Amino acid sequence: MKHILVTGCAGFIGSNFIPYFLEQHPHYHVVNLDLLTYAGDPANLSEVADHPRYTFVKGDIRDRKLVEQLFKTYDFYGVIHFAAESHVDNSIKNPDLFITTNVHGTFTLLDVAYKHWMDGPFKFKEKYLTEKNSALSTQHSALKNAPRFHHISTDEVYGTLGETGLFTEKTPYAPNSPYSASKASSDMIVRSYHHTYGMNTVITNCSNNYGPKQHDEKLIPTIIRNALQGHPIPIYGDGKNVRDWLYVLDHCKGIDLAFHKGRAGETYNIGGRNERDNLSIARRICEILDRLHPVEKNGKISDKKPRRYADLITFVDDRPGHDRRYAIDASKIETELGWKADENFETGIEKTVRWYMEKYNAADI
Repeated sequence: MKHILVTGCAGFIGSNFIPYFLEQHPHYHVVNLDLLTYAGDPANLSEVADHPRYTFVKGDIRDRKLVEQLFKTYDFYGVIHFAAESHVDNSIKNPDLFITTNVHGTFTLLDVAYKHWMDGPFKFKEKYLTEKNSALSTQHSALKNAPRFHHISTDEVYGTLGETGLFTEKTPYAPNSPYSASKASSDMIVRSYHHTYGMNTVITNCSNNYGPKQHDEKLIPTIIRNALQGHPIPIYGDGKNVRDWLYVLDHCKGIDLAFHKGRAGETYNIGGRNERDNLSIARRICEILDRLHPVEKNGKISDKKPRRYADLITFVDDRPGHDRRYAIDASKIETELGWKADENFETGIEKTVRWYMEKYNAADI
């Protein structure tokens, strides 16, 4: 039995990842370290709460003593690091929290793991590094069996695209918000621990995720919730900001592959090849709701008499520094690791809308 530390998995992506990971890998015991901020909900993991190979620890990734104690207790053979402040609007209002959590928190985890693996029971230094200044890029084969630190990041570190082109793993970083800047910084710290110290690291940068369990503040849950309530559906600016949408379970499968099969020191971009602008997303969700739960049958809004849900779409002032377009070239992970998204946007958004309808109806919205 190998012990794996995952962080921030009471949130959206992590709470989808853990049930998948436990089912796929019966030889792992998963320890989830989560502070349970507003974005973390223990109910997201109710399906595994009593699982014999799952342990929840409430705590802060910035708490070095706690992280050190967890490493001593479990001798983790890997870290999969999800924990982060991630909402761009919040980063504009309170950048300090994003810097301390995403940068300092990642550094704390990375440094504790390095010291434990290099000089602790795994004797990583003695087993895998023959020369202090050897060319680390040639050590992939030696490092592949070493304990691994997998850092989950975002395509927002690359900045914004024009009407054409795709982000690749070689695209220069050009973050435009405090959130993306904090993630870019943490990516660079992880990179440095591989190239300086020889740690077995891997980074994955994903496009916009959607699916079950996403926090209500995000775009797609907001559209669904407001539509069902009969409230205005807010769309920034002209609604033409484009994102590449990735169904969350497809992302989880990509993380699993990169953690187990990715080459040490490498970055892998994970994208859905599903580019949609925000206005098109809102209109498509409204079309699905028109079919599944027509306005005239929605007791919450029948008295307000919108003809269809799309009538609720409302344009609001754009947010500062709003990147125009993101799109990922996922060729590297597809070619090297055999990953491929199972969901296209049409199948994924249908599943997502149905999940949120059930959630919101249960809450008597």
